[in-house]
Amino acid sequence: MLKNNLQVKLLSGDEIPLIVDYWTSASPEFLKGMGADPQKIPTKNDLSDMLQNVVAAPFNEKKALATIWFINGIPSGHCNVNAIEYGKSAFMHLHLWKGASRKKGFGSTLVKMSIPFFFEHLSLQLLYSEPYALNPAPNKTLDKIGFTFEKRHRTIPGSLNFEQEVNRWSLTKEDWAILNKK
Repeated sequence: MLKNNLQVKLLSGDEIPLIVDYWTSASPEFLKGMGADPQKIPTKNDLSDMLQNVVAAPFNEKKALATIWFINGIPSGHCNVNAIEYGKSAFMHLHLWKGASRKKGFGSTLVKMSIPFFFEHLSLQLLYSEPYALNPAPNKTLDKIGFTFEKRHRTIPGSLNFEQEVNRWSLTKEDWAILNKK
């Protein structure tokens, strides 16, 4: 999908090294700022193998699904879902890789361009997102694009995270359709 200078496509094997590099080269401070535990980041090989499996699995068997974000033709971030219950729900995560791309409105547009991939390919009825409560960017983005705030609670939201306060946001397929008719 292409919109102005922004493009979103499903992750392919060619982009796997980009996601691997994002996670394995991030500073401990950056990781902690988004709620990730630096000690839980897999090795490059393990992360690459996991992502190869994600790409290869049929949609109805995927444990995760990711889109890659391009700004002016340059790979610049990704959005993924995991904890997938095919035909029901999944948890979404959003990542702009470079600081220079942040705070320019790209994230909101790229997330909006990614959402249809998740609803369509996984036959989802509901998307959740639980960003770190102390990370304002994803929380502002989710609010801006029409997710509903449900609650703040303490949890370990994923395999790469430490225990933390998260904000749970949700978006139904029905609400998404209504939002996109405006």
